Amino acid sequence: MKRIILIGYMGAGKTTIGHQLSKRTGMMFYDLDWYIESRHRTTVSEIFAKKGEEGFRKIERAMLHEVAEFEDVIISCGGGTPCFFDNMDYLNQQGETFYLKCEPEVLYEHLKMGKVERPLLKNKTPEEVKTFIKEQLKQREIYYNRAKHVVDVTLLDSLSNISEAVDKVQDILEKEA
Repeated sequence: MKRIILIGYMGAGKTTIGHQLSKRTGMMFYDLDWYIESRHRTTVSEIFAKKGEEGFRKIERAMLHEVAEFEDVIISCGGGTPCFFDNMDYLNQQGETFYLKCEPEVLYEHLKMGKVERPLLKNKTPEEVKTFIKEQLKQREIYYNRAKHVVDVTLLDSLSNISEAVDKVQDILEKEA
C-alpha cells in the first residue's frame, strides 16, 4: 500500500506532476479539488461563494480524509489544504508527502496563464496578486516545509523539466523503499 501526497502553493504544478507520476507508476491519481467537485457536484468557486472559505475548508478536510484512505494513490492537494486543522499531521501519517517548492514570480506566471479561476485571487489586480502570493506563501511555507520531502519545481516550463521533476520524486521514493 502506497500513498504519494503532493502539496504546495496553487500553480506549483502539483496536478501536472501527479498526472505524470500516475502514468509512470500506474497508480491512480486524485486531484483533491476535482474530487471535491465530483462528490459535491459543484465547483470549488461555487462552494467558496456559498459557504465562504471556512465552509470550504471543512468540506475539504472531510474529502481529504476520504481520499487519503485509498490505497496505491497519488493525491494532489489544494494549496491551502495542509494549512488548516490538523491536515499536515494527517497527511504525513497517511503517506509520503512532497512539497513542490516554487518561486513566487514563477507561481504568478503559472497562475496568470492558467485557465482555472482561483477564488482567493478573484478581483485582484496583477500587482495585488503578486503581493498576495508572496505574503501567503510566507505564511503557508511553515506547513509546506513539514512535508517529508521537498522538491524544487521552479522550472516546469518544458516536458523535459516536468519529466526531471517526476524523476526526482521517483528517486526519493526508491531510496525510501
